Amino acid sequence: MTPSARRRSVGSTAMPEQKKSKAKTHLPANLLGKLAVTDARPWVTLLEMVLLPLIAIALGLLWEPEDPLWIDSGFPWAWLAVVIVALRYGPLAGLGSACVLLLAWLAINVGRYDEFPQTYFLGGLILVLLVGEFSSLWQARTRRAENVQLYLDQRLEHLVRQYYLLRLSHDRLEQELIGRPMSMRDALSTLQSIGSPDQTPEDGAQVLLRLLAQYCQIESAVLYPVRGDDLDPEAVASIGAPTVLVPSDPLVRQALETRRLCHISQAVAHSQQSRYLAAAPLLDLGGEIYGLLVIDDMPFFSLQDENLQTINLLLGYYTDGLATQTLSRPIVEALPDCPPDFAFEAQRLAHIHESTNVPSVIVALECLPRALDKGLPAQIERLKRELDESWLIRGSDRQVLAMLMPLGDAATAEGYISRLENWSMQKSGQPLEEAGIFPHIVPLASDTPLNVLQRLHALAHA
Repeated sequence: MTPSARRRSVGSTAMPEQKKSKAKTHLPANLLGKLAVTDARPWVTLLEMVLLPLIAIALGLLWEPEDPLWIDSGFPWAWLAVVIVALRYGPLAGLGSACVLLLAWLAINVGRYDEFPQTYFLGGLILVLLVGEFSSLWQARTRRAENVQLYLDQRLEHLVRQYYLLRLSHDRLEQELIGRPMSMRDALSTLQSIGSPDQTPEDGAQVLLRLLAQYCQIESAVLYPVRGDDLDPEAVASIGAPTVLVPSDPLVRQALETRRLCHISQAVAHSQQSRYLAAAPLLDLGGEIYGLLVIDDMPFFSLQDENLQTINLLLGYYTDGLATQTLSRPIVEALPDCPPDFAFEAQRLAHIHESTNVPSVIVALECLPRALDKGLPAQIERLKRELDESWLIRGSDRQVLAMLMPLGDAATAEGYISRLENWSMQKSGQPLEEAGIFPHIVPLASDTPLNVLQRLHALAHA
């Protein structure tokens, strides 16, 4: 075995023994550092200020009885005790220890005061003052550094807590996105396909429940039809493992009477017991009830206002889709050139805003003759998004392209106009105004849908 290998083997076996000895003695690792730590108690400071010079004098009496203060020696060892006090506590404590040396000399040399060593004490005092000033300076710097470190520690602790909360929030958001794999626009696009001729009402209701299960995390629910004012116990569609309908349940009766979504907390507030978590009626624009959605089970964190509002929105959108002709007829009769799909969507989105406070907006692009000559309205119409509905209103000398944006507000409209500005700059190098297009933002909730569309029609025929 080589010497280096022997050293490694010896070191490897000695380490546990060293750890055991340390564990037995419990000696601190930074013992010398603890000796330099000062005490904040005044009486301890006073004790050290008196005791250290006395120890130095006692050692002088033991080793040099004729000269205990080492005045005539090559080095004044007694002043080391005073220097130590000055380094630990500053110049005032050092001067106090120097006074102890002075009293000791007076006590030892009684009657010989004319032999007072002036140079000895003057040099010692100068040394003590210099050391004390150095100590005060570094103590101030140390306190400043400790304060800065304390502040940084507090900031770091705050940032760690904020990071931990952000991580929890991110994990929660990730879980919700995993359980909610589609956006609201995708959900409404799916609901638009319900009601086609090749689809039965039962199939449409089942698609609605599957959509609610995906988007709102509903685990068990049943959709019951309502005929007149009577609730039919025969379910149209269901998901999960629902319980048998109890028509006398407080939530069921409250939802039918108030024609609003009701949840379990409302029943608890009125000291009522219910076997369901929520009950929501399916209402059309005229207030007629088509059915009742009864929710038996859903995650605890999903039973909150935002999720319940989403359930209301999807139910209203689905119910309005069952009465397309009825909703669009008033607008089509007043404005024959309005597309039925545009009129129906305007009526449905206005109804959604009344029931759920979710806004929608119309962007009206006023196109002047120079824009018409370039065919810009038709080009812009081809750029519409999936759920947007368009209506090109033709006037005598201008046209107005109305873009109906579901579930949008003024910020959505501004973003759409900004995209059109970029498109115009890339296509012709001109902004919209120079190209002859002037956008107008018209909130759908500012008036009734018919009045809003009549204003747009009048804009094109001004």
